[in-house]
Amino acid sequence: MSTDKTPLVLDVDGTFLKTDMLFECFWAGLGKDPLGVIKTSIRHFREPAVLKAKLAEIATVNTGLMPVVPEVKAKAEAAMAEGREVILASASDQSQVKQLAADHGFSETVFASDGQTNLKGKAKAAALVEAYGASGFDYAGNEPTDMPIWNEARAAIVVGDAASAKTLTTAGKPVEEIEQDWTPRALIKALRPHQYVKNVLLFLPALAAHAFDLGTLALVLLGIAAFSMAASSIYIINDLLDLEADRLHPKKCRRPFAAGTVPIRIGMITYAVLTVVSLSIAASLGPAFLGVILVYIVLSLAYSLKLKRMRWVDIAVLATLYTLRVVAGAAASGVDASVFMLIFIFPVFIALGCVKRMTELALATTDDRLPGRGYGRPDMGDLLNVAGLGTVGALLIFFMYSFSEQAVTLYPTRWILWLALVPLAAWLLRMVRLGYQGKQDYDPIVFAMRDKKGLGLIMITLGLMFYAAGLYAQWFG
Repeated sequence: MSTDKTPLVLDVDGTFLKTDMLFECFWAGLGKDPLGVIKTSIRHFREPAVLKAKLAEIATVNTGLMPVVPEVKAKAEAAMAEGREVILASASDQSQVKQLAADHGFSETVFASDGQTNLKGKAKAAALVEAYGASGFDYAGNEPTDMPIWNEARAAIVVGDAASAKTLTTAGKPVEEIEQDWTPRALIKALRPHQYVKNVLLFLPALAAHAFDLGTLALVLLGIAAFSMAASSIYIINDLLDLEADRLHPKKCRRPFAAGTVPIRIGMITYAVLTVVSLSIAASLGPAFLGVILVYIVLSLAYSLKLKRMRWVDIAVLATLYTLRVVAGAAASGVDASVFMLIFIFPVFIALGCVKRMTELALATTDDRLPGRGYGRPDMGDLLNVAGLGTVGALLIFFMYSFSEQAVTLYPTRWILWLALVPLAAWLLRMVRLGYQGKQDYDPIVFAMRDKKGLGLIMITLGLMFYAAGLYAQWFG
C-alpha cells in the first residue's frame, strides 16, 4: 500500500458528477411543489447558500442515481485502495453532499454550503487550508472559480477546463487534465427531432379540404417549424422534471440530461431560446395560430408538471395535444377545420394514448406502477377496453361524416369512402394489438410513421378517399 496519505478532495458539480445538484434539486422541487420552488427562488436568488438549503428542504434528490465522471470515479477508487481519504468539497448544500459521499463510500468528512456560507472559490480554499494546510491535499475541480483552491493544493486535477489547466501548468503546478464536455449532437438528441413527424398532423385540415396549392403548403410548413420548436422546448422541460424517473428506466436512462451528457444549465438556456423563436414565428402567422400554440405550451407544461401523473386524465390530455396540432394546421393555413374531423380524430388519439401506456406496461419488468405515472400492469385490461371504445367511436364518426353536407360536396362517390373504412379499421386495430403486445416504440405516432405495413394501410385509406373525391380524374384527366 502507498505511503502517500495526502487526502484527495473532489469538487462535486461538474467534477465528480456530470450534473449540478442545485439544478437537480430545483427541477425535482418544481415537479413536487412548483409554486413553492418559484417563490423560494425569487426570494433568495441573491442568497445562494440559503437558496440551496431551502430547495433541499422542498425536494429530496436521489444522489445515488446521479451520473458520475468515470475517470474521476476511477481516481477516487484508486486513492481509497491506497488508503488515502477521499473527501467531497462542494458549494452544494451539505445535506446532499453528505448523502452523495455515503452513496459512494467516501469520507464522512465533507465541506459544503451550510445555509449561511456558500462554500465556493476563496471560501472553499480557506476551509481546506485550515483543515489540511497549504499543499496538504490534492484537488479536482472543473471551472475557473476553483483556481484559488488549486493554488493552495499540492496537485491539481482539472476536469473539462483546458484554459485553467494551461494556466496552472505555466505556474508550475502539477496538473492532470481530464476531458469532459458536452457536444451539440447530444443536445440535438435532447430536442428529439424524430418526434417532429407528429407535426404532419398540421397538414390534415388542408388535406381534408383538398387544398394543395403552394401558398397553403408554405404556411403549414411555417406552422410545423413553430410547433417543432415549441415541442422541443417542452421535451426539455419534461426531461428535466423526469430526471430521477428516467434514470430508473431501462431506455430513458440514456437521455442526455438523465445521463449527464448535456448540462442542465444548457438545457434551460435552449428551452428559453426555442420558446422565444417559436412564439415569434407563431405571431407572424396571425393571432389564431399564436393562441393555439400558447394553449399547447401551457397545457404541455401542465402535463409535464402534474397531469401526466393522473390516471386517465393524462390520456385525455395527450389526445388534446395531438388534436391541437390539427387545429393549428387550420389556423396556420386559413383552411377551416371540419367539426366532424375534429370529433373523429379525438377518439383516434384517445386510442393511441392508451396504446402508449399499454406499450410502457408491456415492456415493464414488474407489476409496480410506472415511475411518474399512474398505471401498473393490472390496468392493461382497462386500457385495452378504452382503446377499443376509441377505435369504434372513430370509425362510427367517420361513417356519420360521409352523410354530412361537406362530405356530399367533397366526395361524389361516397360508397368508396365507406370502403376506406376497412383499411382504416385494420390500421387502428393493428396499432392497438401491437401496443398491447409491447411491439411498439414508446410513442405510437412516431412508430406509425416508421411502420411499413401500417403506412401501407394509411396510404390505401387516403388513396380510396382521393378516388372518392374524384381527385385522380382532376389531376390526371
